[in-house]
Amino acid sequence: MNKFLHFLLPGGSGQAGTMLSSALRSAGHRVTILSRHPRSSEEVAWDGVQPGPWADLLNETDVVINLAGRSVNCRYHPEQRREILESRILSTRAIGEAIRAARRPPSLWLQSSTATIYAHTLGPAHGEDGVLGGDEPGVPETWKFSVEVAKAWEAAAQEHQRPETRLVLLRTSFILSPHRGGAFDVFMRLARKGLGGTQGTGRQFVSWIHEADFVRSVQWIIDKPEISGPVNLAAPFPLPNRDFMKDIRGAARHPFGVPAPRWVLELGAVALGTETELILKSRRVVPAKLLKSGFLFRYPHLAQAMEELAQRWWAQG
Repeated sequence: MNKFLHFLLPGGSGQAGTMLSSALRSAGHRVTILSRHPRSSEEVAWDGVQPGPWADLLNETDVVINLAGRSVNCRYHPEQRREILESRILSTRAIGEAIRAARRPPSLWLQSSTATIYAHTLGPAHGEDGVLGGDEPGVPETWKFSVEVAKAWEAAAQEHQRPETRLVLLRTSFILSPHRGGAFDVFMRLARKGLGGTQGTGRQFVSWIHEADFVRSVQWIIDKPEISGPVNLAAPFPLPNRDFMKDIRGAARHPFGVPAPRWVLELGAVALGTETELILKSRRVVPAKLLKSGFLFRYPHLAQAMEELAQRWWAQG
């Protein structure tokens, strides 16, 4: 990016938004966050449901990065399902309606999505033209729900796309960072307690991306007007859970981890108020569009990423 831009980040106060806003501000860009509970002059209130006074900001915005959506780290009971779906669909429609009504619409709309949209597979990896999920025989109903949400989320953006605004759907995998509460931190803490063994069969693939490459790939997409539609934000080498957890144990300096068969994970998920899909679904995703466009990953292999992340994680004390 050779010029200073104005970014609008709905839902930008979460982990991904914090990463992006910090990097963008460091590069000299202006970043405004839309939040239900604004805490600073750089945050503006919105309800995440419909256009409001914030919509006027779009007339002076170059790039919208919509990250709004309730956390999926919960049990998929009816009320939680409704909140997960509505928080994504309604916020995306609100952004889309505001963009369509803008006098000077932004040139780019980056819309958050998820790599879980693809079918559960132990076979060939999914590029952006991969098989979408929802019809796999034998998968749990909760897995199908997640795919339905992802499809509806992307459709809401596509329905409100404006010709002047390039739309990119960010099908993001697990973002690994050392910050407290993130996926890497959770895995490290489990491993330190001896609970970093193979999960389930261990054959299911884990797709991931280092936080630095997450930020860099977003910046790359902004500078590449030829990139549009779905884009997989994932490192090029997903790996089976058994290998992923082995690397986690190495990073945690705890060589042994008790294996967790499926029934143990199911009990644990109930106790923790989450779903086993986050661990047991095989997400084998590759960043075909990014690689084709010439993007070079700083951390293409998990071992490289683990070394750097663990160093910072241990430094936090």
